[in-house]
Amino acid sequence: MQRRYRIGTRGSKLALIQAHEVARRIAQVQHLSVEHAAEIVVISTEGDRTQDRALSEIGGKGLFTQEIEEQLLDASIDIAVHSMKDMPTQLPDGLIIDCLLERADPRDAFLSPKAATLAALPQGAVVGTSSLRRAAQVRALRPDIRVVPFRGNVDTRIAKLADGVADATLLAMAGLTRMGLQEKVTAPLSPEEMLPAVAQGAIGIERRAGDDEAAHLLAKIHHGETGLCVAAERALLAVLDGSCRTPIAALAEISGERMRLRGMILTPDGAEVLETAREGLAADAVAIGRDAGLELKSRAGPQFFSGV
Repeated sequence: MQRRYRIGTRGSKLALIQAHEVARRIAQVQHLSVEHAAEIVVISTEGDRTQDRALSEIGGKGLFTQEIEEQLLDASIDIAVHSMKDMPTQLPDGLIIDCLLERADPRDAFLSPKAATLAALPQGAVVGTSSLRRAAQVRALRPDIRVVPFRGNVDTRIAKLADGVADATLLAMAGLTRMGLQEKVTAPLSPEEMLPAVAQGAIGIERRAGDDEAAHLLAKIHHGETGLCVAAERALLAVLDGSCRTPIAALAEISGERMRLRGMILTPDGAEVLETAREGLAADAVAIGRDAGLELKSRAGPQFFSGV
């Protein structure tokens, strides 16, 4: 009898869409119905429960993963589904992510009832975002714009925008696409205009390191190119010791056997921006990312993030 996988996930609409997609793919490779192949287990996380403060104030990325990983470690669930941009670079001992689904559109999306583009917003406009990276890049591009905190799930943020809490907001194209909300997008932001978060658009599946049965199954749904791009971006992040407290952006893209990686670090006020780029063999993804991270770290010096 084939194993029925208990899939741990956050309870947001987007998280559930992603978990159900993983369940569908597991069922497909097992030649079973989704009901026989998998069970979705919703787990409440601190990041979801605390909506009144910025993530950087209450502990960073681990707030969306700790409770899920605890249940994975004690075998209450078999695997966990995560948005990779939410994952700390260091995983708990005994856990591993070696399966990623094919990445969706990694770009940020501009949403506004007031302007067609970020550049077209009127002077002194208000942009709502909970992301230090997005806030810093907005401030670098438009120092005249006021940035205000915007927590909550995708629907909540769109509602806040409709209520006039801000003139514009920024969300991930991937999440909006998965939720069928593409029509809400005023304009996608090119990576040249706004470099995405590390691993934005990628879904990762976490498992226990010793679970060979799960490893064998997940290898069948792993997307190799996405795995290499995310490995390069997360290697850059790891060198910079990145968290929700540090504005860091990166995007790796593969063409044939070659990879191009762009990386950026900013001060939270957007006043200082350092960028770098690397090209090399995609197979050397981790080395490419690490090298780019080391360059940025060296150029920045110890005082760069002193304002964080």
